[in-house]
Amino acid sequence: MTPDQLRQSFLKFMERQGSVIVPSSSLLPENDPTTLFTGSGMQPMIPYLLGEPHPSGTDIVNVQKCLRTGDIDETGDSSHLTFFEMTGRWEFGADPSQYKRTQIEAIWKWQVGELGLAADRLYITVYQGNKDFGIARDDEAIDIWRDLFLDAGIEPTVEDEPWKYGASRGGRIFVYNEKENWWSRSGVPANMPIGEPGGPDSEMFFDFDPDGAPNDHPADSDRRFLEIGNNVFMSYQKTDQGFIPLEKPNIDYGGGLERLAAAVNGDPDTYLTTFFKNPLQELSNITGRAYENNERAFRIILDHTRAATFLIGDGAPPANSDAGYITRRLVRRAIRVARSLGIEDPFLSKLATIYIEEASAYPQLAQSSANILSVIEKEEEQFQKTLHTGEREMKKHLEQKGQVSGKDAFYFYETFGFPRELTEEFLTEHEAVLVDPEGFEEAAKAHAEKSRTAAEGKFKGGLADHSEKTTALHSTCHLMLAGLRLVLGDHVHQKGSNITAERIRFDFSHPDKMTPEEVKAVEDYVNEAIDSQAKVTMLTMPKEEAQSSGVEGSFWEKYPETVKVYVFEDGSQKLWSKELCGGPHVESTNDISEYGRFKIKKEQSSSAGVRRVKAVLN
Repeated sequence: MTPDQLRQSFLKFMERQGSVIVPSSSLLPENDPTTLFTGSGMQPMIPYLLGEPHPSGTDIVNVQKCLRTGDIDETGDSSHLTFFEMTGRWEFGADPSQYKRTQIEAIWKWQVGELGLAADRLYITVYQGNKDFGIARDDEAIDIWRDLFLDAGIEPTVEDEPWKYGASRGGRIFVYNEKENWWSRSGVPANMPIGEPGGPDSEMFFDFDPDGAPNDHPADSDRRFLEIGNNVFMSYQKTDQGFIPLEKPNIDYGGGLERLAAAVNGDPDTYLTTFFKNPLQELSNITGRAYENNERAFRIILDHTRAATFLIGDGAPPANSDAGYITRRLVRRAIRVARSLGIEDPFLSKLATIYIEEASAYPQLAQSSANILSVIEKEEEQFQKTLHTGEREMKKHLEQKGQVSGKDAFYFYETFGFPRELTEEFLTEHEAVLVDPEGFEEAAKAHAEKSRTAAEGKFKGGLADHSEKTTALHSTCHLMLAGLRLVLGDHVHQKGSNITAERIRFDFSHPDKMTPEEVKAVEDYVNEAIDSQAKVTMLTMPKEEAQSSGVEGSFWEKYPETVKVYVFEDGSQKLWSKELCGGPHVESTNDISEYGRFKIKKEQSSSAGVRRVKAVLN
């Protein structure tokens, strides 16, 4: 199966069972300021698991894009991925008399019947219960799994002491405590606050080595047993009287798509699955080398390019902070590793093209293809230019000084764009270590303090003051962004601004230099809007409603749950701009016209995938 065929296999099978397909959420969480990225299939669903109605109903499925930055340094072995995909099925407010059987049987039928996984290679874990909390062993799940194994001609046994006997006694269903088979937001039952829901889970494992050691068991041998699915039965609520069953429990199934592909392949090496088959072949063609002799380097390049492709597609082009910093780190690490394989010329966009072509399940990726490839090419070209110089300078420094300090590492970062992680990798390759690593943080803090001091006086929204001229220019920014999106495309979003009474400085996402015709088209749009004498109206609405209704906005995570939306509409009811904002605005575009005509004075690159304009009213 191709990646898309595997995605569609799950979605269409579950749709036939009565589930509604919903799209993946973005890699950049919209309503969770605690994290930069969506790290699991469950993360976007937590509000609905906790009681909020889902707009698509009570039985939904999707394939969710996920990214975990903690795995970046682990990438290089056969299983760790920074970007991965999760199959998921959720049932909110389920019938407690049948929801476990409905869920378990559906997953079994898909994995065994549709994907063709051998039933005798599957192992199951369930919750043993806890008398202290009045929660019984999950015998219902055990019975359901037993029936399925029997139907497949396998006599299953239940192993209550897996750590003692493992599979030596023919164990097929393993019983574990809450550290292995319980889910709640706060972890094990003892840590849950009053009112929080939670429940047992039942996990599915694939055995890659049936002739392995007899005492192996799923919680103790991740090389042999790979988890390919987890059914969470959120069926209890903690009260001051103890745990009570929920009248309307929820269910959550999640399974790593790449892991499932490895199980279908019968090989635990994720990089030999269909997800990497064609990119791996392309990389072999580019390098003239075989994967088997360069596994770690190939894996890093393949994983990081894939992750960066999806990150850029979801609006995180390479940058020096926040989500874009991770994108830049991934791209640059892939480039450095590629140099060890003899690759000197740009090549990442060739791999990215394959990932995009094989992910039609994510239509926005194909729609942004040109922008994604352009951003990658420019980031690669920029870093290739500085990489040779930076490595040469570091090598010279190491030869002269005999060591590299944390302060030196920050210098290389500030001067050559080398993240600390790349400097440490360079030192490892030269059998050296970073001396006084705390010095990097100290130098970074000193640099940040200088930047903060230079930026004093500015306030939220990028305005330098509250004067009438500055307010007029700020309102003009709304019209300019609307014009940029109309002329250049919907991928354009604000990336930053600084506005004084003299001028606008505005950064926005776009990969290419604007043509003179595009600049003039934006100027004409803004001036026409100003001439229309459009009224400026402020609306308040829930942030979720604003996002779902298509209101333009950036930095959503910084705004409260109720937001202000500014609407520019003229007497003929033509809508010129509708944008989220928190700053001051004029009452009418007629208040802008008294300061003159809008003019873009300069357009230039700000960073990879980000352009900057300087504009005035005169």
